[in-house]
Amino acid sequence: MELDFTTLLWSLPLVFVLGWFASRFDIRQLRLENRRQPKAYFKGLNYLLNEKQDQAIDAFIEAVQQDPDTSELHFALGNLFRKRGEYDRAVRVHEHLLSRADLSSAERDRAQHALAQDYVKAGLLDRAEDALAKLEGTAFETQARLARLAIFERLRDWPAAAQIASKLQAAGQGDFSARKAHYLCEEAAQLGKLHAAQTSAQTAPKSQALNTTHNRSQSTDAASASPEPNIRSLLAQAIDTAPQAARARLALAQNHSQAGEHLAAYTALVPLFSSAHSASALAAKPLGEAAVASGQQAAAYALLKASYARSASIDVLDAIVQLESTSTEQAREHYIHHLEREPSLAVATRWLAGEKLEHEQFHPLVQKALDKAVKPLLRYRCAACGFEAQAYFWQCPGCQAWDSFPTRRVDEL
Repeated sequence: MELDFTTLLWSLPLVFVLGWFASRFDIRQLRLENRRQPKAYFKGLNYLLNEKQDQAIDAFIEAVQQDPDTSELHFALGNLFRKRGEYDRAVRVHEHLLSRADLSSAERDRAQHALAQDYVKAGLLDRAEDALAKLEGTAFETQARLARLAIFERLRDWPAAAQIASKLQAAGQGDFSARKAHYLCEEAAQLGKLHAAQTSAQTAPKSQALNTTHNRSQSTDAASASPEPNIRSLLAQAIDTAPQAARARLALAQNHSQAGEHLAAYTALVPLFSSAHSASALAAKPLGEAAVASGQQAAAYALLKASYARSASIDVLDAIVQLESTSTEQAREHYIHHLEREPSLAVATRWLAGEKLEHEQFHPLVQKALDKAVKPLLRYRCAACGFEAQAYFWQCPGCQAWDSFPTRRVDEL
């Protein structure tokens, strides 16, 4: 049958109209799908902005079910689980991401970093360290190293922490010399505790000796298998690593004093009064004690007076009083001079202790009340988190920050 050319011409508009309607239908359906897909996502964001994490998680789960290939939704869902403390669910989300073959290299590194964070929050430090080690050479390398450094510090694995700190310093992420010196001091402190435990075990009564024989043999075998470095060599290495740091010299002086080497203890502390002025408050008391024991009172007095002239410290003042004063009246004169320079309730309380009051029978009661009121003022306070302690800490027990405690007491701040 021959095709009528006129009919063909008439059918062309019809075909065009049908094609136009078909395209409009496809575009409309595509728009509807695009509207449906992000609807749950934006609903989740809205819940997050209103701090409704439970509803946000439900919305993101719905969004993931609608579009399981979207990695951003998985990251958002995993982060929400981690913030809520549901670490096992966060781990499953990020492990699912890592198992996908279509994941890009950048997203795979991101998922690996998120998985490591899940392990850290869950307290699974061994798994966290393994996950973070896999991020070497990636964009998350620096963050991973800092996290590994914190993990090794928590585990008190000081040699491993020193290795990571060296890598960070070599990469230009800051000067970690003081931190590495702290690690060496911590190693020396651990070794000192081990030696003290062994000494006490050796001097224990015979009734306790049988109970400790097995433990002592194990520690002896471990020491013979890998000889422990000497405490003083560790502290000397710490001084070489951070010459301006005070902790190693203070620890070295304490070690000498315990061994009865008082002149060596005095010599170890002297440089702190010229290189680390802020540490003079910590070094004042042990310097005075070592000076008295070694006959260096005159030289120590000159150092303490020069240090006090630079900064009026209560601890330095106490050391001066101990070296110079032979009577309560002389001590009270020092306290009066300090009060003229700086107001201090602690110093005023000490001055009042030697003062004769009109109602002398009430003096002990007043003195006891003042001593109690002064105790909080003699604490040290962390500049990072505000944690207060009677003893000085090189690492804050509250926020774990290093060197965050000023050497001056609360009454002097």
